[in-house]
Amino acid sequence: MILKPDYTAKTAFEVNYDKLKENGIKVLVFDLDSTVMKSKSGVFTIEAVNLFNNLSKDFLLLIASNNKNQDYISKVRPQINFPLISHANKPNPKCILSFFKENGIEPSSAAIIGDRPLTDILAGKLAGMKTVLVDSINWFEEPKLTRFARRIERLVVR
Repeated sequence: MILKPDYTAKTAFEVNYDKLKENGIKVLVFDLDSTVMKSKSGVFTIEAVNLFNNLSKDFLLLIASNNKNQDYISKVRPQINFPLISHANKPNPKCILSFFKENGIEPSSAAIIGDRPLTDILAGKLAGMKTVLVDSINWFEEPKLTRFARRIERLVVR
């Protein structure tokens, strides 16, 4: 099934990155909101910063976000020292694949980590990447309707 992720983890902080590396993954593409940053916060936690610092030793990092709010993205961008694609338009993989082509990256050497099967996982599958589905890092603060939608998405994936 195209929406079924290759891997799952509770959060982006609990992904088995050693296993991804062993399986030839050299590039990690992260979704932004609810995956590595609390939704709408615009600020990375120290845990996320430490994760990026550790992962950057072994992987090329990229954030691909559907967020179109340029003020928000302008606030986020200076907090990281690797590329961030806004307006990614996931699940369409065009923006990600364009970045890969410009940087000589083979999609088969990349994995996308995200919290939404219908955007992140589908984009990864369409692009030919490995996929990792994680739960929202702030699920307990999300509106009930959002949590319900997430449950439905995950039922579809199973």
